[in-house]
Amino acid sequence: MIKFREIFKITGIPVLIASLCCLSPVILVVFGLSTVSFAGSLSDVFYGEYKWAFRAAGIILLAATTILYLRKNKGICTIDEAKKRRQEIINTLLIVFSAGVLFYVFFLYVVVHYAGVFLGIWSDYF
Repeated sequence: MIKFREIFKITGIPVLIASLCCLSPVILVVFGLSTVSFAGSLSDVFYGEYKWAFRAAGIILLAATTILYLRKNKGICTIDEAKKRRQEIINTLLIVFSAGVLFYVFFLYVVVHYAGVFLGIWSDYF
């Protein structure tokens, strides 16, 4: 059984990478490296034109971290071992992918959104 801590280790970095389209302007404003107006226009460009590139990078990294987890922590290194433990691999993939999507949606559309609203980068549309 995969634990919450392991799921968070697998999905943490990929979620951050996938949400950099909106997180990077927030980071620039927080560290004083950018004005709010530049960060707003940067987030418009990143989220408008390049959000799928960030999401693709997140998915690729999620696949890589899952493979590393299965190889290092579960000891599934060969095709024969993968055939024997097929159901465990499928269950792990389903859990990790579902958790990654949920973490991504929560982090990007709740945490990063309200941080940007608080900083004045974009207005609250609710």
